[in-house]
This record gives sequence, C-alpha cells and structure tokens, in this order.
Amino acid sequence: MPVNADGLPETAAPPPGLVVVGRYEQPEGYGVTRPRGADSWLFTWTTGGRGRLRQGAAEARAGAGDLVVLAPGVRHEYAVEQGAGRWQFWWVHCQARPSWAPWLQPYETGDGLFAVTPTPAALHDRVGAAFGRMLADARWTGTGSPPVTAPQDRVAVAHGTAARELALSCLEEIVLLTAAAARPPSPPPGIDVRVSRAEELIAADPGAPHTVHGLAASVALSPSRFAHLFTRQVGRSPMRALREARLRHAARLLESTDLSVDRVAAASGFASPFHFNRVFRERYGVPPGAYRAGGQWLEPETE
Repeated sequence: MPVNADGLPETAAPPPGLVVVGRYEQPEGYGVTRPRGADSWLFTWTTGGRGRLRQGAAEARAGAGDLVVLAPGVRHEYAVEQGAGRWQFWWVHCQARPSWAPWLQPYETGDGLFAVTPTPAALHDRVGAAFGRMLADARWTGTGSPPVTAPQDRVAVAHGTAARELALSCLEEIVLLTAAAARPPSPPPGIDVRVSRAEELIAADPGAPHTVHGLAASVALSPSRFAHLFTRQVGRSPMRALREARLRHAARLLESTDLSVDRVAAASGFASPFHFNRVFRERYGVPPGAYRAGGQWLEPETE
C-alpha cells in the first residue's frame, strides 16, 4: 500500500494521542487527500520548494518560512504545488495545546486552516533548530540524554510522556515564534484599524488591567468615541469583549495547567475569585473546578 510523508497509508493519520514528527522532500506529483480530515492537528513548516494545502474551502500556498496548520475533523489535502518541482517540509501530527489558540487565531483563513506567514528570515534557522530538537526529543526513552538527530533521520514517534512533553514544548516555541513575528492578515473590510488594534491588545494579554481609558489612549481616541466605535463594530462593549477574552483565557488555563482556581482567576484578570466563579459558570454552564474535572473543553456558542 502506498504511504505518505507520515509513513502511513495515504489517507491515514496518526492516532490523536501520539506526537509524530518528521521531515520530508517530495517531487512534483506528490499529494495526500484525507476525505474526513484527521483526528489530530497537522503542523507543516516549509523549508524549500512550495506546497499547496487545502482544508474545506480554505487554501494556502506554502513557501520557505511558512507555517500552515490544519485543525482536525475537516477534509484536507496537501501536495507539491504545480510547477514548483519539489516541496521540502517538516510536519507534526499531535493534539495542539489549548494555550496556542490565541496565537493561531489571527491567522485562520477558514475551516480550521491557519496560515502563519510571512515569518522573518532571521527566525528560520531557530525554527528549523526547534524542529530538529523535536525530532530528537521524540525518540527519547527517558533515560540518559535525548539522542542527537542524524541527517538520515526522517520520522520519530513520541511514545513516552517525557518525550511527548519535550516534543510539544519545541512545537510551542515554534508556534509562538512564528505567530509573534508574522504579520496577521488585514482586518475584514469595514473594521476600523483602531478597533482591530484594541482587540489585538486584549487578545495578547487578557489578564492585564485593561480599561476603556487605557485602550482608547492606545489607539488615540477619546474614551467615549472609542467605546461607541468598538461597540458598533464588534457588537459588544470593550469591557464585555475583555470579559469574554478573560473567560476564554481562564478556560485554557484550566485545561492545560494545574493552577488552582484562585490562581487561574488572578492570572486571567479577575480580582475576585467569587466573581470569577459566578461569571465562569454563567458562560460555560459549570463552575471552574467542574469544568476542569469534567474535561468539558468545548467553546460555547458566542452570543
């Protein structure tokens, strides 16, 4: 049976609990189609040539220095771009850490496809080195030092807990570096750039002591003009948007850390644990402790 760059049957993907990382170079004519998508996330980082990735109705063309991410559960396909001759790329199948969501969200082009581009050339070597460490760390057994990556090494599967966490930490570095350095797409037509900038400030640090006056000053508007413009364009007031961002941030912390509920509240910008518990329950239907214990990690519909 033909296999793809992942070392699996052409339409298969690794089980969701594994972290699988590899590097590959394919000639023109290579392509993979998964009609039902994958159970895991797929991260690709192009180092040479060009690739084309499609997820649902969204599409991205990837050149050197482009990180393209495909979320699970949506039909996808990827291939060497016609006329490119070849495609060199790193790829990772894994479960994305919830804390990465705010970093990737500005780059979503639709249907769970995230095109984080362009990454400055000055970062390419560091990102490549992080992928190399991931390939080595994924093979670590937990004793001695992680093995050194050899040129012929192509694929590694992180089976052990330590290997998985080390590999995901490398990937987290990659996502953070590329998302922080790339330029997000332009805001949708009709959205004032000052409103978009305020939304970016909130998303970048929901737990910060943001105020209407402070956000307005950061975009050179009076507080009243800023509040009116933001509410009209976003459909909710700046403080309501801030509360929503803080609740999302708190939910991600509950999912991905063992911080106490009180510390999650403080880290998310809530001065009162009692208030945090009340608004979290209103938003997610359960108190924070039950949310964590029950693994109820589906985002409710926005209002």
